This record gives sequence, C-alpha cells and structure tokens, in this order.
Amino acid sequence: MRSLNWESPNPIQCSLTNHFLAQCYPMKKELAKVLSVSELTQAIKEVLEPNFCSLFVKGEISNCKLQSSGHLYFSLKDAGSQIQAALFRGHAAKLARMPKDGDQVIATGEVSLYAPRGQYQILIRDLQFLGVGELLIQLHQLKEKLQARGWFHPEHKKALPKFPKRIGVVTSPTGAVIQDIIHVLTRRFSGFQIVLNPVKVQGEGAAEEIAKAIEDFNKYNLADLIIVGRGGGSMEDLWAFNEERVAQAIYESKLPIISAVGHETDFTIADWVADVRAPTPSAAAEMATAEKANLLQFLQGARKQCLLRLSHQMESYRRHLVTLKKHPALSSPYGVLAPLIQRLDEFSRRLEILNPKVKIQEHKDRLRRLQEHLRSLNPRNLLKKGYAILFDEMNHSIILSSKHFLLKQNFKVLMHDGVVEAAAKQVQEHGTFL
Repeated sequence: MRSLNWESPNPIQCSLTNHFLAQCYPMKKELAKVLSVSELTQAIKEVLEPNFCSLFVKGEISNCKLQSSGHLYFSLKDAGSQIQAALFRGHAAKLARMPKDGDQVIATGEVSLYAPRGQYQILIRDLQFLGVGELLIQLHQLKEKLQARGWFHPEHKKALPKFPKRIGVVTSPTGAVIQDIIHVLTRRFSGFQIVLNPVKVQGEGAAEEIAKAIEDFNKYNLADLIIVGRGGGSMEDLWAFNEERVAQAIYESKLPIISAVGHETDFTIADWVADVRAPTPSAAAEMATAEKANLLQFLQGARKQCLLRLSHQMESYRRHLVTLKKHPALSSPYGVLAPLIQRLDEFSRRLEILNPKVKIQEHKDRLRRLQEHLRSLNPRNLLKKGYAILFDEMNHSIILSSKHFLLKQNFKVLMHDGVVEAAAKQVQEHGTFL
C-alpha cells in the first residue's frame, strides 16, 4: 500500500513501455502499424490499470448522482483537474454516510479504463471524509493490511452462545457504558454473571490494557462471550480500538466477541475483526442475551407444538391399534399358529433324521461290521483253525494243488505259530498214492 502526504502529494509515476511507443509512434514509415480504436484502447488499458491498481486520491466531490441500481457516479476534482469516479452499491453500503457535492474526501480505489467511451475513471472501494488527517491514512493502511491477512473474513467469525452463563465486559469501570450494559442485561434476563475487566478506553496504554483484558478472559476462561466497547467520541478518542494490538487479541480470542465502540456511525478496526459488531453498547447487551418475554413466548409456542404433535401421534397409534385388532393373528391366533406348529414338527423330524450324531453312529456300526468281516478273512485266523499254507522253496510261490508237487521237492509249511521245512516223499491224489 502506498502512503500519501496530504501536504504535498507524490503522484504515482507510470510510463508506457518502449514496445508500446514503438507500436504507436514508429520512427520509420515502413514500420508503422495502423491500430484500430479498440486495439489502441486495449493497449492503453493493459498499461494503465496494472500500474494504478491501489491508490489514495484526495479531492472534492461534484455532480454526485445516485442511480436506481444503488450505484453512485460523481466527479472527483481539485483546483486544476477532475476525474470521473464510480462507487458501486456493495461498497457504498459500507460507508458511514452517503457522500454529497462539496465533500472533501480521500478515495481508495483503482484506475479503470471504460472502453466504450474511451474514458478512464476511478473505481472506488472506500471513501473517508477529510478532517482527521494522518490518523485516517493509518486507519486505511492497517485496514488493508488486516484485510489481506483474512482477519475480516466471515469464516473466522464465531457464533454467539444462546444462553451465556457469564458475560465478560471490557470497558471503563466509571463510564456510562458499563451502567447501560448492566441495565439492559438485567432487564432482559437473569441467572447469569457479569464479569467486568476494567481498562482505559483512550489515551496512552489503552490499547495494551484492552488487548490484555481480552487475553485474560481467554486464559482463565472467565466468560462465555465478551463485550468490548466504549461510548462515542472523536476518532482520536476511539483510536485505541484501531490499534493492531487490539485487533490481534480479538482475532486470536477463542471466546466470541461483540464490538460496541462509539455510536452507530462510528467504525473501528475492532468492529471489522470482532465476531459481531453492535452499533452501541446497549445494542451489544441485547445481542448477548435472549429477552425473557421472547423466551417465554418461544417456550409457550414450543409447548403447544409438542402437545399438538403428541395428540396427532396418539391418534395415529389408536388407528393403528384398531387395525391390529382386526388382524387374524389377534382375532384367531391358533389359526395362524397351527400351520406354523406343523411346520415346526416337520422340521424337527427332518432334523432328527439329519442329526449328525445319528449319522455318525450309523457309520460307526457299519465300520465295526466291516472290521469283523476283515478279521474273519484274515489268513492268520484261518491258520489258527488248523490250516496251513505251502510255499515252493525255490520261487516262494504258494502251492495250490498236489499236482504242483514233484517227488523229493522241498517246500515250506506256514502255520499260525511258525514255519516247517519239508520234502515231498510221495504224492497222493484223491486217496491214490503215486
């Protein structure tokens, strides 16, 4: 942000680039380029606007006209020159009062070229009426600085509690402000504490005391919300609330803060940083609490609404109960239950059949029978009954018939308790010896 000395203003220096000059005023005819009006206007616009994007201009307002749209158009002039200016509705609504012809002002804005007319003008963001000198410059510089940091952004605003139990007040203990706040708070409601942290509200050291009081409320959790304020006065009287130290304490506060500095037309940095701005300290007290009469009216309305909803709900339940009485399950429960009982019995029988314990026992019995059968087929068990197995001594094959014997052939006899080696002395077939 550029500062401006109001006694001897230093104009911002801006020149067209050599490239642009070469395009518009070539030294040689063969290099000349013919520009259309639109091209020339656009070239001037591209050079002019970036170099005058944020500036202060001091002058007198004349030919001020308020359009139906809410936008203001006027001339800003001094003894030697004048320039057209536009103040759009959104910025005009933030002014303490509407400007009029003859007002000496400091305008904050940017230069813009309006192409359809080829006319340059100032698009004004803010107006301050002269009379406060250097303080006003400092105020604008700090406002621009904090706005660039985002301290005024709505996303940083905290909601006020609906029913605070402790309301902190940062103001002078001897002024009318604290008395007005106490009177309004006690008239509107009861059952809460008012915690005063007394401070100086103007003069040397006031800003530090105000900031420290806000920090103490947060550090020791002394309140649910804080009202920071004082009565009206000149800009010099209110200046403590325009200090960056106070703005930082308000911004960093975890407790919601209502700023109530001066009268409705007074605006300070504290108002922009605070969560809520009240036009007066009395209005701040009204914002901090709900009025008892309004609360009682709300509760009565809520009670009626609850009774009405309860009545509708009871009627709905009654109709539902009548419908249920006609249902077969209630009028003839056995008729509904009998098929279900039969199905349950059927499922029980099927479960018994499919019972894994039964299946396992069946398989055990079958396995036991197979084991007995295998044992009965075991050759060793047959040998115990007096049978024997004959093996050829040469090839160890079983001799199944007497026809396979040769005289004097050696063979082995396998019995249940041992093996006997023997030789065929003679072979008899069906009672006949050979």
